[in-house]
Amino acid sequence: MEVRIEESWKQRLAEEFDKPYFQQLVQFVRQEYTGGVCYPPGRLIFNAFDTTPFDKVRVVILGQDPYHEPGQAHGLCFSVNDWVEFPPSLQNIFKEIEAETGTPTPQSGNLTRWARQGVFLLNTCLSVRAHQAFSHSGRGWETFTDAVISTLSRERTGLVFMLWGAPAGKKVGLIDAGKHCILRSAHPSPLSAYRGFFGNNHFNLCNQYLQQHGGQPIQW
Repeated sequence: MEVRIEESWKQRLAEEFDKPYFQQLVQFVRQEYTGGVCYPPGRLIFNAFDTTPFDKVRVVILGQDPYHEPGQAHGLCFSVNDWVEFPPSLQNIFKEIEAETGTPTPQSGNLTRWARQGVFLLNTCLSVRAHQAFSHSGRGWETFTDAVISTLSRERTGLVFMLWGAPAGKKVGLIDAGKHCILRSAHPSPLSAYRGFFGNNHFNLCNQYLQQHGGQPIQW
């Protein structure tokens, strides 16, 4: 089946797109977007892939499902459009970055600047119904994004996987720890940030690993 996605990803995932579960998922998503308001806008469902080609990925940050209120989601996990107020988890991410690196909180919560440096901002579910968190879960997105993580682990080396919270932590079995750096902690949500996200030093540890393997640090 034809999926509009950046070419390097299309080549790696072509077999996945032809599987029955993915065809059923596409049918479901089309019905949802036709019948009501969903996020992100349809053209941005694969924005993380389109902004960070397969061979450019250096870091993987794993979210859950897109923000479900108007104007927020644009296909990159934890990121919001330029004019949108920072959601609480994103506020806490910026707080941790400032504590680790001294970089002050930016004016925009748009993380495209990270994605263009090789930070693959992947949600485990790539779409959602307006005002209804997890409304598109269990429909096939998780199977697809598991395949994405497995493909990255298998075909690349020296990546940093930042897994925040229990759902992301469950993906650890998909990643070859002998080839990649895996950083795990609590989620940046206000419900859990004080139970291990704050002080996890992930942004510094990520850059240290990249530099040790001959790469440039991420400008957080």
